[in-house]
Amino acid sequence: MSFEFHAQLPTPAEICKSYPLSDAQKALKKERDSEVCDIISGKSDKFLLIIGPCSADNEDSVCDYVSRLSKVAEEVKDKLMIVPRVYTNKPRTTGEGYKGVFSQPDPEKKPDFLAGLIAMRKMHIRVIAESGLTAADEMLYPENWGYVEDILSYVAIGARSVEDQQHRMVVSGFDVASGMKNPTSGDFAIMLNSVYAAQHPHAFVYRGYEVQTSGNPYAHTVLRGSVNKYGRSLPNYHYEDLNTLLMLYNERDIVNPACIIDANHNNSNKEFKQQIRIVKEVLHSRRQNPDISNLVKGVMVESYIEEGCQKIGEGVYGKSITDPCLGWEDSKKLIYDIADLV
Repeated sequence: MSFEFHAQLPTPAEICKSYPLSDAQKALKKERDSEVCDIISGKSDKFLLIIGPCSADNEDSVCDYVSRLSKVAEEVKDKLMIVPRVYTNKPRTTGEGYKGVFSQPDPEKKPDFLAGLIAMRKMHIRVIAESGLTAADEMLYPENWGYVEDILSYVAIGARSVEDQQHRMVVSGFDVASGMKNPTSGDFAIMLNSVYAAQHPHAFVYRGYEVQTSGNPYAHTVLRGSVNKYGRSLPNYHYEDLNTLLMLYNERDIVNPACIIDANHNNSNKEFKQQIRIVKEVLHSRRQNPDISNLVKGVMVESYIEEGCQKIGEGVYGKSITDPCLGWEDSKKLIYDIADLV
C-alpha cells in the first residue's frame, strides 16, 4: 500500500475530556446556538454577521481580534448577532500550501496532527473564555466533527465540499446552523440539493459506526460567488441573484429558507476592501424587497487586525497568511454601519 500509518490519534471523546468546556461555557454555547437558529428560522429579526480572519493561524492574535470584536458586539447586540470566524481548516485549490492550524499549529513547521487537534480545541475554548463569543468554523474534514461539536455555534460547508455526500449526511446530524456554500461552478441547484439533503435524515457509516441522523432544519445557503470556465470570478450577491434564489427556494420542499452572503472570495474577486461596498449593496437589496429581506439573514466578512495579507514567515502580528482581509478599523466601522442599515 502507498499509505504509511504513522500514529493513531486520540478519539474525539479523549480530546474533549482532556480539554473540556466549563458548565458556564456550555450554557453560553447553548444560548448562542439557539439565537443563531432563531435568526435562520425567522423567529428573530436580528441580522447575522460572521466575521473574522480567513484562517485562524495564531492563537494570540485571533483571541486579541475576537476580544476586540466582543466589545463592539455588545454595543450592537439589539440588531446584530456576531459570530467570530475561527477557521482552523483551510481548503487549498491545488492541495498545496498552509492547510490551517489543525494540520500545522506552527505554519513555519511540518504538519503535526496531534498538536493540531489540541491547538484547534484550545484556541476555540480560549476564544469563548476571553470574549464570551462562540465561533464559526468550516467543516473541511467530516470525521473531525467530534473534536469541535461542543464548541461551535455555526458551521460552514465550503464550495469544494458541498457536493460531497459525506459532508451532506454529517450536517444532517448537526444541532447547529450550517451554511452550504454554492460550488465553485456557481450552480444554485447543487447548493439547494445539498441543503435539502442536510435537512433530511440519513443512515450511513461514520468513524466506524452505523449511525442514523434526524436531519438539520437549520441548513441553509451561502452565496460566495463563482468561477467561469475561463477562471474569472462571477459575483452572485446582486438583487437579481437573490431574487432567483428566492424563486428556486419556493420550488423546493425546504424548511426555513435562508441565505447568507459571503462578501469575499469570488464575490469580491478577493479584493478585500470591496467587502464594504458588497455588504451595503446586500442591505440595500433587502430594503427594496421584503421577501429578499426575509431570505437574506446575514453576511460573512473576512477581517483581521491588520488589513491585507502576508507570506508565511513575515511575522506581522494579526495579518492574514492566506486570503487578504479587511483591517480592524474598517471592520469596526462596517459593523456600526450594518447596525444602522438593517
